[in-house]
Amino acid sequence: MKFALVLLLALVLKSAPASAHMMSMSTGDAVVTGNHLEYTLRLPLYEIPQVPDPTRAIFDHILFSSGGQPGRAINRECHVDQPSASFICAAYYEFPVPVEQLDVNCTLHSVTVPNHVHLLRAEKSGKNDQAIFDYSFSHASLRFRPPTALDIAAAQIGGGVMRALSGWVELLFLLALALAARSRREWLLIVAMFLAGQTATALLVPGTGWQFNARFVEAAAALTVAYLAVEILFLPAAGLRWLIAAVLGAFHGLYFHLFLLESGFRPGYVLAGAALAEILVTLLFALAFTALRRHAPALRTTPVAATVLLAVGMGWFFLRLRN
Repeated sequence: MKFALVLLLALVLKSAPASAHMMSMSTGDAVVTGNHLEYTLRLPLYEIPQVPDPTRAIFDHILFSSGGQPGRAINRECHVDQPSASFICAAYYEFPVPVEQLDVNCTLHSVTVPNHVHLLRAEKSGKNDQAIFDYSFSHASLRFRPPTALDIAAAQIGGGVMRALSGWVELLFLLALALAARSRREWLLIVAMFLAGQTATALLVPGTGWQFNARFVEAAAALTVAYLAVEILFLPAAGLRWLIAAVLGAFHGLYFHLFLLESGFRPGYVLAGAALAEILVTLLFALAFTALRRHAPALRTTPVAATVLLAVGMGWFFLRLRN
């Protein structure tokens, strides 16, 4: 058991530079004028591809075409913007014919981190469209038609689902929530209070003027995993876990606050999508733990899983502090 934990920590620390951050997001703006496209991308400095030529790597992994014809890049350049701690790239493309539909293929996750998300906003003659790309969704067609209410709701609810489940830290915390519940009633209460804390922070922080960077939120989220694991391991009979879930949920709400700030999406849609995904995933984890405890009690599922969560959470927390 001890050997497994030491090995797990070693793997976490060793693989950290190439592993996924809890929050990994870039934004892009594309403006279409006739048969020309002007594209600007903003990437956090710590997400710059660790390759000899990051400019080429970025533009090799976001490709534009229209009518089956690829856009020809007239110029492409990237530079560091220290005031915003961003890596800003710009490119100008020319197409054989005027652009009616813009097809985009984006695989930035393959040169940044696996859970990277790219939010693309596009505009043509006053008409807007947008798309979200990640490892599971790398192609989109932008038609520059006014989106319906259903289109907006579906896209933004989907964005909430994607953000809730796009990183392993979020999944580990949901696993810890399921592990912390000792009954069906407690599971319902813990999940409800976690969502209440998450929602409250995401909605209230914008009005306070407080600013948080992604590194802080990432470290805080890792610490929530470790804290809940400590509660499970050393205070197995403690009450008021629902209150702890609410407080820890408030830290996870910072994550959605940053996402809403970057995307400009409606909080109601995003948080509804996130809540749906988190409830379903936590329920699946809870059912799995219940089955293991019932059919394989010798595995000591709860203490073993909690110990692993504690090791990983603390390992990732100290790694974020070091960096």
